[in-house]
Amino acid sequence: VQLQACGGGLVQPGGSLRLSCAYSGFTWDYYVIGWFRQAPGKEREGVSCIASSDGSTLYRDSVRGRFTISRDKDKNTVSLQMNSLEPEDTAIYYCAVTRGLLISLQDHYYHDWGQGTLVTVSS
Repeated sequence: VQLQACGGGLVQPGGSLRLSCAYSGFTWDYYVIGWFRQAPGKEREGVSCIASSDGSTLYRDSVRGRFTISRDKDKNTVSLQMNSLEPEDTAIYYCAVTRGLLISLQDHYYHDWGQGTLVTVSS
């Protein structure tokens, strides 16, 4: 199983970034791809996730309405469109996968992780 996140960078407050997670190495019928982030000195937290079964999504409260998760099953990618970015969104962002139907933002459910991509929101 491999996951690779990309798309991070430096953006001003109020700006936008689009992260992408390319995944491969498995052929499960059902799985959930999640985005997580870890800011300096803080614990990792779930940001959003999407189910392969029906496209159901979940967002943490602080990003709902600003971030949108989407999938392209043909390309095996999941994207996270981040708008109206705030300095508090600064973190390393990771994508991860869990096999099955459970949609959750709790990181202990996810068993394979990609490397992170750094998002810095600063003027």
